[in-house]
Amino acid sequence: MKHHNVDQIDRSILAQLQKDSSLSQRELADQVGLSQNACWRRLQALNASGVLRGSTARLDRDMLGLGLVVFVMLRTRHHSADWLNSFRRHVSTIPEVTDFFRIGGDYDYMLKVVTSDMTSYDAVYQRLISKVELDSVTSYFAMEAILEQRPLPL
Repeated sequence: MKHHNVDQIDRSILAQLQKDSSLSQRELADQVGLSQNACWRRLQALNASGVLRGSTARLDRDMLGLGLVVFVMLRTRHHSADWLNSFRRHVSTIPEVTDFFRIGGDYDYMLKVVTSDMTSYDAVYQRLISKVELDSVTSYFAMEAILEQRPLPL
């Protein structure tokens, strides 16, 4: 894996952006103690290196009627590159899947699915199993989000 070296000023910029990516360049520069030009140059370098990958808004799931979070654990007997590529493409077409990991341990993959209710989740489940052969699918339903969408520890 390629790592990008960031210094304390870069870490400060990234920490501020994780708290509030809507900060103006002037506000960001003031908060990290840089001139606007110096802050802009650092932002350009962080973007060019891939450390900073765009800007998004954090949304309140419950206010949008998306209160059901399901962690889906998958096991497969297939481990070929072709199967994996097909599986990745298929899962990527399901918008309710917000996170997708290949993992070690008893399961091979973990998905985080965000949807409105059990009926909607069942539709996601049916789409998931419709195109790829899976050995087992186990769903865990979140009761409460204690910590969610936390900033990365810098």
